[in-house]
Amino acid sequence: MAVDKTEWVIGKVLARQAAALGDKPFMQFEDQPPVSFAQTDALANRVGNALLRMGVVRGQRVAVMLPNCLEYCYAWFGISRVGAVHVAINTAYRGDFLTHVLNNSGAELMIVHPQYLGWLAAIEDNVPAVQTAIVPGLGQGDAPRFKRIRTLPFDALLAAPDTPIDIEVHYSEIGAIMYTSGTTGPSKGVLMPHAHNYLFGLGEVENLRMVPEDVYYICMPLFHANAMLMQYYGALIVGCRCVIVPAFSATNWIGDIRKYGSTITNTLGVMNEFILRQPPQPQERDNRLRLLLAIPVTEDTVARFHRRFGIPKVVEGFGMTECNIPLYYPLDDPEQPGSCGKVYEKYFELDIVHPETDEPLPPGEVGELVVRPKEPFCFMQGYNAMPAKSVEAWRNFWFHTGDAARMDERGYFWYIDRIKDCIRRRGENISSYELEVVLGDHPDVAEAAALAVKSDVPGGEDDVLACLVLKPGTRPRPEEILDFCTPRMPHFAVPRYVEFVPELPKTPSMKVQKAKLRDRGLTPQTWDREAAGYKVRR
Repeated sequence: MAVDKTEWVIGKVLARQAAALGDKPFMQFEDQPPVSFAQTDALANRVGNALLRMGVVRGQRVAVMLPNCLEYCYAWFGISRVGAVHVAINTAYRGDFLTHVLNNSGAELMIVHPQYLGWLAAIEDNVPAVQTAIVPGLGQGDAPRFKRIRTLPFDALLAAPDTPIDIEVHYSEIGAIMYTSGTTGPSKGVLMPHAHNYLFGLGEVENLRMVPEDVYYICMPLFHANAMLMQYYGALIVGCRCVIVPAFSATNWIGDIRKYGSTITNTLGVMNEFILRQPPQPQERDNRLRLLLAIPVTEDTVARFHRRFGIPKVVEGFGMTECNIPLYYPLDDPEQPGSCGKVYEKYFELDIVHPETDEPLPPGEVGELVVRPKEPFCFMQGYNAMPAKSVEAWRNFWFHTGDAARMDERGYFWYIDRIKDCIRRRGENISSYELEVVLGDHPDVAEAAALAVKSDVPGGEDDVLACLVLKPGTRPRPEEILDFCTPRMPHFAVPRYVEFVPELPKTPSMKVQKAKLRDRGLTPQTWDREAAGYKVRR
Protein backbone atom coordinates (compact mmCIF):
# COMPACT_ATOMS: atom_id res chain seq x y z
CA MET A 1 0.00 0.00 0.00
CA ALA A 2 1.40 3.36 -1.04
CA VAL A 3 2.33 5.88 1.64
CA ASP A 4 0.27 9.09 1.75
CA LYS A 5 2.88 11.75 1.06
CA THR A 6 0.46 14.66 0.67
CA GLU A 7 1.95 16.50 3.63
CA TRP A 8 5.57 15.71 2.78
CA VAL A 9 6.34 19.34 1.89
CA ILE A 10 8.45 21.57 4.14
CA GLY A 11 5.99 24.48 4.14
CA LYS A 12 3.11 22.23 5.17
CA VAL A 13 5.15 20.57 7.89
CA LEU A 14 6.14 23.95 9.35
CA ALA A 15 2.56 25.28 9.23
CA ARG A 16 1.27 22.15 10.96
CA GLN A 17 3.88 22.31 13.71
CA ALA A 18 3.35 26.05 14.19
CA ALA A 19 -0.37 25.45 14.72
CA ALA A 20 0.22 22.53 17.07
CA LEU A 21 3.24 23.75 19.06
CA GLY A 22 2.95 27.54 18.83
CA ASP A 23 5.41 29.17 21.23
CA LYS A 24 7.47 26.04 21.90
CA PRO A 25 11.14 26.82 21.13
CA PHE A 26 12.20 25.31 17.81
CA MET A 27 15.61 26.60 16.79
CA GLN A 28 18.38 28.45 18.53
CA PHE A 29 21.56 29.86 17.04
CA GLU A 30 24.38 29.65 19.58
CA ASP A 31 23.34 31.65 22.67
CA GLN A 32 20.75 33.80 20.93
CA PRO A 33 17.15 33.60 22.16
CA PRO A 34 15.32 30.60 20.71
CA VAL A 35 12.81 31.07 17.90
CA SER A 36 9.47 29.32 18.34
CA PHE A 37 7.64 27.21 15.80
CA ALA A 38 5.05 29.96 15.37
CA GLN A 39 7.71 32.66 14.90
CA THR A 40 9.51 30.52 12.33
CA ASP A 41 6.29 30.07 10.39
CA ALA A 42 5.64 33.82 10.36
CA LEU A 43 9.19 34.58 9.22
CA ALA A 44 8.86 32.00 6.44
CA ASN A 45 5.77 33.83 5.22
CA ARG A 46 7.59 37.17 5.33
CA VAL A 47 10.43 35.87 3.16
CA GLY A 48 7.99 34.12 0.82
CA ASN A 49 5.84 37.23 0.36
CA ALA A 50 8.93 39.34 -0.31
CA LEU A 51 10.12 36.88 -2.95
CA LEU A 52 6.70 36.97 -4.63
CA ARG A 53 6.85 40.77 -4.73
CA MET A 54 10.26 40.47 -6.40
CA GLY A 55 8.70 38.32 -9.12
CA VAL A 56 9.96 34.89 -8.02
CA VAL A 57 7.76 32.21 -9.56
CA ARG A 58 7.14 28.52 -9.00
CA GLY A 59 10.11 26.39 -10.06
CA GLN A 60 12.54 29.32 -10.15
CA ARG A 61 15.98 28.55 -8.74
CA VAL A 62 17.19 30.71 -5.84
CA ALA A 63 20.82 30.20 -4.85
CA VAL A 64 21.71 30.35 -1.15
CA MET A 65 25.33 30.86 -0.12
CA LEU A 66 25.27 31.46 3.62
CA PRO A 67 27.17 30.10 6.59
CA ASN A 68 25.18 28.54 9.42
CA CYS A 69 22.77 31.22 10.60
CA LEU A 70 19.05 31.68 11.20
CA GLU A 71 18.73 33.57 7.91
CA TYR A 72 19.65 30.34 6.13
CA CYS A 73 16.62 28.65 7.68
CA TYR A 74 14.27 31.55 6.93
CA ALA A 75 15.48 31.60 3.32
CA TRP A 76 14.91 27.86 2.87
CA PHE A 77 11.40 28.03 4.28
CA GLY A 78 10.46 31.14 2.31
CA ILE A 79 11.77 29.75 -0.97
CA SER A 80 9.82 26.53 -0.42
CA ARG A 81 6.62 28.39 0.51
CA VAL A 82 6.36 29.91 -2.96
CA GLY A 83 7.24 26.71 -4.82
CA ALA A 84 10.71 27.91 -5.82
CA VAL A 85 13.83 25.73 -5.69
CA HIS A 86 16.50 26.16 -3.02
CA VAL A 87 19.97 25.84 -4.61
CA ALA A 88 22.39 25.09 -1.78
CA ILE A 89 25.94 26.34 -2.41
CA ASN A 90 29.00 25.26 -0.49
CA THR A 91 30.39 28.39 1.16
CA ALA A 92 33.95 27.42 0.21
CA TYR A 93 33.16 27.55 -3.51
CA ARG A 94 34.85 30.26 -5.52
CA GLY A 95 36.30 30.76 -8.99
CA ASP A 96 35.42 28.05 -11.50
CA PHE A 97 33.63 25.97 -8.84
CA LEU A 98 31.19 28.79 -8.01
CA THR A 99 30.82 29.76 -11.66
CA HIS A 100 29.81 26.24 -12.62
CA VAL A 101 27.18 25.89 -9.87
CA LEU A 102 25.55 29.25 -10.64
CA ASN A 103 25.49 28.64 -14.38
CA ASN A 104 24.31 25.04 -14.11
CA SER A 105 21.46 25.97 -11.77
CA GLY A 106 20.41 29.00 -13.79
CA ALA A 107 19.80 31.00 -10.62
CA GLU A 108 18.94 34.66 -11.22
CA LEU A 109 18.56 35.50 -7.55
CA MET A 110 21.19 34.77 -4.91
CA ILE A 111 21.07 35.08 -1.13
CA VAL A 112 24.70 35.51 -0.15
CA HIS A 113 26.68 36.51 2.94
CA PRO A 114 28.79 39.70 2.76
CA GLN A 115 32.03 37.74 3.16
CA TYR A 116 31.43 35.97 -0.19
CA LEU A 117 30.51 39.04 -2.22
CA GLY A 118 34.07 39.52 -3.40
CA TRP A 119 34.07 36.00 -4.86
CA LEU A 120 30.82 36.80 -6.68
CA ALA A 121 32.21 40.07 -8.01
CA ALA A 122 35.28 38.26 -9.33
CA ILE A 123 33.15 36.02 -11.57
CA GLU A 124 30.37 38.49 -12.41
CA ASP A 125 31.19 38.49 -16.13
CA ASN A 126 30.99 34.69 -16.21
CA VAL A 127 27.57 34.29 -14.52
CA PRO A 128 25.23 36.32 -16.75
CA ALA A 129 22.02 34.86 -15.30
CA VAL A 130 22.62 36.25 -11.80
CA GLN A 131 20.82 39.58 -11.48
CA THR A 132 20.34 40.20 -7.76
CA ALA A 133 22.22 39.42 -4.55
CA ILE A 134 20.30 39.61 -1.27
CA VAL A 135 22.73 40.10 1.60
CA PRO A 136 22.11 39.56 5.34
CA GLY A 137 23.59 42.33 7.47
CA LEU A 138 24.44 44.41 4.43
CA GLY A 139 26.06 47.61 5.65
CA GLN A 140 27.51 50.72 4.08
CA GLY A 141 30.60 49.75 2.11
CA ASP A 142 30.06 45.99 2.46
CA ALA A 143 29.27 45.37 -1.18
CA PRO A 144 32.06 45.48 -3.78
CA ARG A 145 31.47 47.49 -6.93
CA PHE A 146 29.38 45.27 -9.18
CA LYS A 147 29.03 46.12 -12.86
CA ARG A 148 25.56 44.68 -13.24
CA ILE A 149 24.40 42.70 -10.19
CA ARG A 150 22.32 44.73 -7.74
CA THR A 151 22.44 44.15 -3.99
CA LEU A 152 19.58 44.30 -1.49
CA PRO A 153 19.56 43.83 2.30
CA PHE A 154 18.04 40.61 3.68
CA ASP A 155 16.16 42.74 6.22
CA ALA A 156 13.97 43.89 3.34
CA LEU A 157 12.63 40.33 3.06
CA LEU A 158 11.80 40.21 6.77
CA ALA A 159 9.89 43.50 6.50
CA ALA A 160 7.25 41.93 4.22
CA PRO A 161 3.87 40.93 5.71
CA ASP A 162 3.55 37.51 7.33
CA THR A 163 0.18 36.74 5.76
CA PRO A 164 -0.19 33.06 4.77
CA ILE A 165 0.79 32.19 1.21
CA ASP A 166 -1.83 30.38 -0.83
CA ILE A 167 0.39 28.31 -3.10
CA GLU A 168 -0.14 24.55 -3.13
CA VAL A 169 3.23 22.82 -3.45
CA HIS A 170 3.20 19.11 -4.31
CA TYR A 171 5.59 16.56 -2.84
CA SER A 172 6.72 15.55 -6.34
CA GLU A 173 8.02 19.03 -7.18
CA ILE A 174 11.74 19.75 -6.95
CA GLY A 175 12.41 21.43 -3.62
CA ALA A 176 16.19 21.68 -3.68
CA ILE A 177 19.32 21.22 -5.74
CA MET A 178 22.46 20.17 -3.89
CA TYR A 179 25.78 19.74 -5.66
CA THR A 180 27.88 16.63 -5.26
CA SER A 181 31.33 16.23 -6.74
CA GLY A 182 32.00 13.68 -9.44
CA THR A 183 35.17 12.36 -10.98
CA THR A 184 34.85 12.65 -14.74
CA GLY A 185 33.33 16.11 -14.92
CA PRO A 186 32.10 19.11 -12.96
CA SER A 187 29.98 18.81 -9.82
CA LYS A 188 26.49 17.45 -10.44
CA GLY A 189 23.33 19.18 -9.20
CA VAL A 190 21.08 16.61 -7.53
CA LEU A 191 17.39 17.30 -8.25
CA MET A 192 15.66 16.64 -4.92
CA PRO A 193 11.85 16.43 -4.71
CA HIS A 194 10.09 17.54 -1.54
CA ALA A 195 9.28 13.92 -0.65
CA HIS A 196 12.95 12.99 -0.94
CA ASN A 197 13.89 15.86 1.39
CA TYR A 198 11.21 14.88 3.89
CA LEU A 199 12.36 11.26 3.98
CA PHE A 200 15.84 12.31 5.08
CA GLY A 201 14.26 13.72 8.24
CA LEU A 202 11.66 11.00 8.66
CA GLY A 203 14.39 8.36 8.47
CA GLU A 204 16.14 9.98 11.43
CA VAL A 205 12.92 10.23 13.39
CA GLU A 206 11.98 6.59 12.85
CA ASN A 207 15.40 4.93 13.02
CA LEU A 208 16.89 7.05 15.81
CA ARG A 209 13.58 7.15 17.72
CA MET A 210 13.55 10.90 18.02
CA VAL A 211 11.01 12.38 20.45
CA PRO A 212 9.69 15.92 21.08
CA GLU A 213 11.87 16.14 24.22
CA ASP A 214 15.11 15.72 22.23
CA VAL A 215 17.55 18.56 21.66
CA TYR A 216 19.51 18.18 18.40
CA TYR A 217 22.99 19.72 18.29
CA ILE A 218 23.80 20.79 14.70
CA CYS A 219 27.41 21.72 13.97
CA MET A 220 27.67 20.65 10.33
CA PRO A 221 27.08 23.11 7.45
CA LEU A 222 23.45 23.69 6.54
CA PHE A 223 24.22 23.56 2.81
CA HIS A 224 24.69 19.78 3.15
CA ALA A 225 21.90 17.21 3.45
CA ASN A 226 23.21 15.83 6.75
CA ALA A 227 22.67 19.04 8.69
CA MET A 228 19.69 20.54 6.86
CA LEU A 229 17.65 17.48 5.97
CA MET A 230 18.63 14.74 8.41
CA GLN A 231 19.11 16.82 11.53
CA TYR A 232 17.19 20.09 11.10
CA TYR A 233 14.26 18.67 9.13
CA GLY A 234 14.11 15.69 11.51
CA ALA A 235 13.79 18.09 14.45
CA LEU A 236 10.96 19.92 12.68
CA ILE A 237 9.08 16.72 11.87
CA VAL A 238 9.20 15.40 15.44
CA GLY A 239 8.71 18.84 17.02
CA CYS A 240 11.88 19.05 19.11
CA ARG A 241 14.35 21.85 19.70
CA CYS A 242 17.59 22.16 17.72
CA VAL A 243 20.68 24.21 18.47
CA ILE A 244 22.75 25.44 15.52
CA VAL A 245 26.35 26.62 15.84
CA PRO A 246 28.45 28.33 13.16
CA ALA A 247 30.74 25.37 12.51
CA PHE A 248 32.17 22.20 13.99
CA SER A 249 34.76 22.79 16.69
CA ALA A 250 36.42 19.77 18.27
CA THR A 251 37.48 21.99 21.15
CA ASN A 252 33.94 23.17 21.90
CA TRP A 253 32.02 20.01 20.99
CA ILE A 254 31.42 18.38 24.38
CA GLY A 255 31.15 21.77 26.10
CA ASP A 256 28.37 22.76 23.71
CA ILE A 257 26.63 19.41 24.19
CA ARG A 258 26.59 20.00 27.94
CA LYS A 259 25.68 23.70 27.77
CA TYR A 260 22.69 23.23 25.49
CA GLY A 261 21.48 19.98 27.08
CA SER A 262 21.73 18.20 23.73
CA THR A 263 20.48 14.62 23.54
CA ILE A 264 21.38 13.71 19.95
CA THR A 265 23.89 14.77 17.29
CA ASN A 266 25.72 13.57 14.17
CA THR A 267 29.40 13.37 13.29
CA LEU A 268 31.09 12.55 10.01
CA GLY A 269 34.51 11.25 9.06
CA VAL A 270 37.48 12.74 10.88
CA MET A 271 35.24 14.72 13.24
CA ASN A 272 35.28 11.67 15.52
CA GLU A 273 39.05 11.50 15.75
CA PHE A 274 39.39 15.26 16.22
CA ILE A 275 36.94 15.12 19.15
CA LEU A 276 38.69 12.19 20.79
CA ARG A 277 42.10 13.85 20.43
CA GLN A 278 41.03 16.78 22.62
CA PRO A 279 42.36 16.83 26.19
CA PRO A 280 39.78 15.59 28.73
CA GLN A 281 37.59 18.24 30.35
CA PRO A 282 36.10 18.19 33.84
CA GLN A 283 32.64 16.62 34.01
CA GLU A 284 32.55 15.77 30.30
CA ARG A 285 30.62 12.60 31.15
CA ASP A 286 27.99 14.82 32.78
CA ASN A 287 25.93 15.27 29.62
CA ARG A 288 22.48 14.32 28.30
CA LEU A 289 23.66 12.86 24.98
CA ARG A 290 21.72 9.64 24.46
CA LEU A 291 22.73 8.91 20.87
CA LEU A 292 25.48 9.73 18.39
CA LEU A 293 25.04 8.94 14.70
CA ALA A 294 28.67 8.67 13.59
CA ILE A 295 29.79 7.77 10.06
CA PRO A 296 32.10 5.90 9.89
CA VAL A 297 33.46 4.45 13.15
CA THR A 298 35.82 1.70 14.21
CA GLU A 299 35.54 -0.56 17.23
CA ASP A 300 38.14 1.55 18.99
CA THR A 301 36.28 4.79 18.19
CA VAL A 302 33.01 3.48 19.61
CA ALA A 303 34.70 2.17 22.75
CA ARG A 304 36.38 5.54 23.36
CA PHE A 305 33.10 7.46 22.93
CA HIS A 306 31.38 5.14 25.42
CA ARG A 307 34.23 5.23 27.92
CA ARG A 308 35.02 8.93 27.75
CA PHE A 309 31.65 10.60 27.32
CA GLY A 310 29.28 7.90 28.57
CA ILE A 311 27.20 7.99 25.38
CA PRO A 312 24.75 5.06 25.56
CA LYS A 313 24.40 4.52 21.81
CA VAL A 314 26.83 5.12 18.94
CA VAL A 315 25.37 3.95 15.62
CA GLU A 316 26.19 4.16 11.93
CA GLY A 317 24.31 4.48 8.66
CA PHE A 318 24.93 4.99 4.98
CA GLY A 319 23.55 7.49 2.53
CA MET A 320 24.12 9.94 -0.28
CA THR A 321 22.49 13.15 -1.43
CA GLU A 322 21.13 11.20 -4.41
CA CYS A 323 19.69 8.15 -2.65
CA ASN A 324 18.74 9.38 0.85
CA ILE A 325 19.76 7.25 3.88
CA PRO A 326 18.80 3.67 3.00
CA LEU A 327 20.87 2.02 5.76
CA TYR A 328 20.65 2.54 9.53
CA TYR A 329 22.10 0.39 12.26
CA PRO A 330 19.20 -0.97 14.39
CA LEU A 331 19.24 0.57 17.86
CA ASP A 332 18.30 -2.68 19.61
CA ASP A 333 20.97 -4.83 17.93
CA PRO A 334 24.33 -5.56 19.57
CA GLU A 335 26.99 -3.12 18.39
CA GLN A 336 29.10 -4.09 15.38
CA PRO A 337 31.36 -1.09 14.68
CA GLY A 338 32.09 -0.89 10.99
CA SER A 339 28.66 -2.06 9.89
CA CYS A 340 26.41 0.63 8.47
CA GLY A 341 23.38 -1.42 9.43
CA LYS A 342 20.41 -2.94 7.67
CA VAL A 343 18.08 -1.77 4.94
CA TYR A 344 15.45 0.82 5.84
CA GLU A 345 13.17 -1.60 4.07
CA LYS A 346 9.98 0.41 4.41
CA TYR A 347 11.30 2.71 1.69
CA PHE A 348 14.34 1.12 -0.03
CA GLU A 349 15.79 -1.94 -1.73
CA LEU A 350 19.55 -2.55 -1.75
CA ASP A 351 21.85 -5.11 -3.32
CA ILE A 352 25.54 -5.86 -3.85
CA VAL A 353 26.41 -6.39 -7.52
CA HIS A 354 29.46 -7.00 -9.67
CA PRO A 355 30.68 -3.49 -10.61
CA GLU A 356 31.13 -4.41 -14.29
CA THR A 357 28.24 -6.80 -15.00
CA ASP A 358 25.64 -5.65 -12.42
CA GLU A 359 24.97 -9.30 -11.61
CA PRO A 360 24.00 -9.83 -7.93
CA LEU A 361 26.72 -11.24 -5.69
CA PRO A 362 26.20 -13.72 -2.86
CA PRO A 363 26.53 -12.71 0.82
CA GLY A 364 30.09 -12.08 1.88
CA GLU A 365 31.42 -11.00 -1.52
CA VAL A 366 32.52 -7.41 -2.10
CA GLY A 367 30.83 -5.55 -4.93
CA GLU A 368 29.11 -2.26 -5.72
CA LEU A 369 26.29 -1.08 -3.47
CA VAL A 370 23.16 -0.29 -5.52
CA VAL A 371 19.91 1.25 -4.28
CA ARG A 372 16.38 1.94 -5.48
CA PRO A 373 13.31 3.45 -3.80
CA LYS A 374 9.99 1.77 -3.06
CA GLU A 375 8.06 5.07 -3.03
CA PRO A 376 7.77 7.52 -5.93
CA PHE A 377 9.65 10.82 -5.56
CA CYS A 378 11.57 9.62 -2.48
CA PHE A 379 14.79 9.63 -4.49
CA MET A 380 16.65 12.09 -6.65
CA GLN A 381 15.09 12.86 -10.02
CA GLY A 382 18.38 13.05 -11.87
CA TYR A 383 21.24 15.51 -12.23
CA ASN A 384 20.34 19.02 -13.30
CA ALA A 385 21.07 19.61 -17.01
CA MET A 386 23.20 16.42 -17.12
CA PRO A 387 20.96 13.73 -18.66
CA ALA A 388 23.86 11.45 -19.63
CA LYS A 389 25.10 11.39 -16.03
CA SER A 390 21.58 10.61 -14.82
CA VAL A 391 21.27 7.63 -17.17
CA GLU A 392 24.75 6.41 -16.25
CA ALA A 393 23.92 6.45 -12.52
CA TRP A 394 20.62 4.58 -13.09
CA ARG A 395 22.02 1.65 -15.05
CA ASN A 396 19.79 -1.47 -15.06
CA PHE A 397 17.10 0.20 -12.93
CA TRP A 398 19.39 0.60 -9.91
CA PHE A 399 21.15 3.70 -8.67
CA HIS A 400 24.87 2.93 -8.61
CA THR A 401 26.54 4.45 -5.58
CA GLY A 402 30.09 3.86 -6.76
CA ASP A 403 30.87 2.44 -3.31
CA ALA A 404 32.26 -1.00 -2.56
CA ALA A 405 30.48 -2.94 0.18
CA ARG A 406 29.44 -6.41 1.23
CA MET A 407 26.36 -7.85 2.89
CA ASP A 408 26.66 -10.71 5.36
CA GLU A 409 24.27 -13.66 5.79
CA ARG A 410 22.30 -11.77 8.47
CA GLY A 411 21.55 -8.78 6.26
CA TYR A 412 24.09 -6.36 7.74
CA PHE A 413 25.93 -4.16 5.25
CA TRP A 414 29.63 -3.36 5.57
CA TYR A 415 31.16 -0.40 3.75
CA ILE A 416 34.57 -1.16 2.22
CA ASP A 417 35.81 1.74 0.09
CA ARG A 418 34.98 3.92 -2.89
CA ILE A 419 34.99 2.48 -6.38
CA LYS A 420 34.73 5.81 -8.16
CA ASP A 421 37.76 8.03 -8.33
CA CYS A 422 36.40 10.54 -5.85
CA ILE A 423 38.31 12.25 -3.07
CA ARG A 424 36.76 12.82 0.34
CA ARG A 425 38.46 15.24 2.67
CA ARG A 426 37.20 16.81 5.90
CA GLY A 427 33.68 15.57 5.20
CA GLU A 428 33.61 17.07 1.69
CA ASN A 429 33.55 15.25 -1.65
CA ILE A 430 36.08 16.71 -4.08
CA SER A 431 35.94 16.33 -7.84
CA SER A 432 39.35 15.30 -9.16
CA TYR A 433 38.25 16.63 -12.53
CA GLU A 434 37.60 20.11 -11.19
CA LEU A 435 40.93 20.08 -9.37
CA GLU A 436 42.72 19.09 -12.55
CA VAL A 437 41.05 21.89 -14.51
CA VAL A 438 42.41 24.49 -12.08
CA LEU A 439 45.86 22.88 -11.87
CA GLY A 440 46.02 22.66 -15.65
CA ASP A 441 45.36 26.40 -15.94
CA HIS A 442 48.69 27.16 -14.25
CA PRO A 443 50.99 28.55 -16.95
CA ASP A 444 53.79 26.11 -16.08
CA VAL A 445 51.67 22.94 -15.96
CA ALA A 446 51.34 20.73 -19.02
CA GLU A 447 49.33 17.89 -17.44
CA ALA A 448 47.75 17.30 -14.05
CA ALA A 449 46.32 14.35 -12.17
CA ALA A 450 44.65 14.74 -8.77
CA LEU A 451 44.03 11.71 -6.61
CA ALA A 452 43.32 10.58 -3.08
CA VAL A 453 45.96 9.30 -0.71
CA LYS A 454 45.10 8.05 2.74
CA SER A 455 45.23 10.74 5.40
CA ASP A 456 47.50 10.27 8.39
CA VAL A 457 44.50 11.30 10.52
CA PRO A 458 42.53 8.14 11.43
CA GLY A 459 38.95 8.03 10.17
CA GLY A 460 39.14 6.67 6.66
CA GLU A 461 39.33 10.00 4.80
CA ASP A 462 41.76 11.31 2.22
CA ASP A 463 44.38 13.91 1.50
CA VAL A 464 44.92 15.25 -2.00
CA LEU A 465 47.99 14.49 -4.12
CA ALA A 466 48.62 16.52 -7.28
CA CYS A 467 50.93 14.86 -9.80
CA LEU A 468 52.08 17.47 -12.32
CA VAL A 469 53.95 17.33 -15.61
CA LEU A 470 55.62 20.68 -16.19
CA LYS A 471 56.11 22.50 -19.48
CA PRO A 472 59.66 22.48 -20.81
CA GLY A 473 61.90 25.09 -19.28
CA THR A 474 59.72 25.77 -16.22
CA ARG A 475 60.58 25.08 -12.59
CA PRO A 476 57.89 26.45 -10.28
CA ARG A 477 58.10 25.81 -6.56
CA PRO A 478 55.25 23.77 -5.02
CA GLU A 479 54.26 26.84 -2.99
CA GLU A 480 53.69 28.75 -6.23
CA ILE A 481 51.33 26.03 -7.44
CA LEU A 482 49.28 26.25 -4.23
CA ASP A 483 49.32 30.07 -4.30
CA PHE A 484 47.70 29.73 -7.73
CA CYS A 485 45.14 27.19 -6.48
CA THR A 486 44.01 28.95 -3.32
CA PRO A 487 41.88 31.73 -4.85
CA ARG A 488 40.47 29.35 -7.46
CA MET A 489 39.13 26.46 -5.39
CA PRO A 490 37.66 25.68 -1.96
CA HIS A 491 40.24 25.65 0.82
CA PHE A 492 39.52 21.98 1.58
CA ALA A 493 40.35 21.03 -2.02
CA VAL A 494 43.81 22.61 -2.13
CA PRO A 495 46.28 19.69 -2.46
CA ARG A 496 48.35 18.72 0.53
CA TYR A 497 50.92 16.92 -1.59
CA VAL A 498 52.56 18.03 -4.85
CA GLU A 499 54.91 15.97 -6.97
CA PHE A 500 56.46 16.93 -10.28
CA VAL A 501 56.66 13.88 -12.55
CA PRO A 502 58.16 13.42 -16.04
CA GLU A 503 54.93 11.86 -17.39
CA LEU A 504 51.57 10.45 -16.34
CA PRO A 505 50.88 6.76 -16.95
CA LYS A 506 48.21 6.32 -19.63
CA THR A 507 46.11 3.65 -21.29
CA PRO A 508 46.31 3.08 -25.07
CA SER A 509 43.27 5.36 -25.36
CA MET A 510 45.28 8.05 -23.53
CA LYS A 511 43.31 7.95 -20.26
CA VAL A 512 45.41 8.62 -17.18
CA GLN A 513 45.90 5.43 -15.17
CA LYS A 514 45.27 6.80 -11.72
CA ALA A 515 45.32 3.33 -10.22
CA LYS A 516 49.05 3.18 -10.98
CA LEU A 517 49.57 6.56 -9.33
CA ARG A 518 47.59 5.44 -6.28
CA ASP A 519 49.59 2.22 -6.05
CA ARG A 520 52.77 4.26 -6.28
CA GLY A 521 51.58 6.56 -3.50
CA LEU A 522 53.86 9.10 -1.87
CA THR A 523 57.54 9.03 -2.75
CA PRO A 524 60.68 10.72 -1.40
CA GLN A 525 60.13 13.37 -4.11
CA THR A 526 56.61 14.25 -2.88
CA TRP A 527 56.34 17.70 -1.32
CA ASP A 528 54.09 17.95 1.78
CA ARG A 529 52.70 21.40 2.52
CA GLU A 530 52.06 20.54 6.17
CA ALA A 531 55.66 19.46 6.68
CA ALA A 532 56.78 22.61 4.87
CA GLY A 533 54.59 24.81 7.08
CA TYR A 534 52.51 26.15 4.19
CA LYS A 535 49.17 27.57 5.40
CA VAL A 536 46.14 27.60 3.11
CA ARG A 537 44.25 30.90 3.21
CA ARG A 538 40.51 30.61 3.75
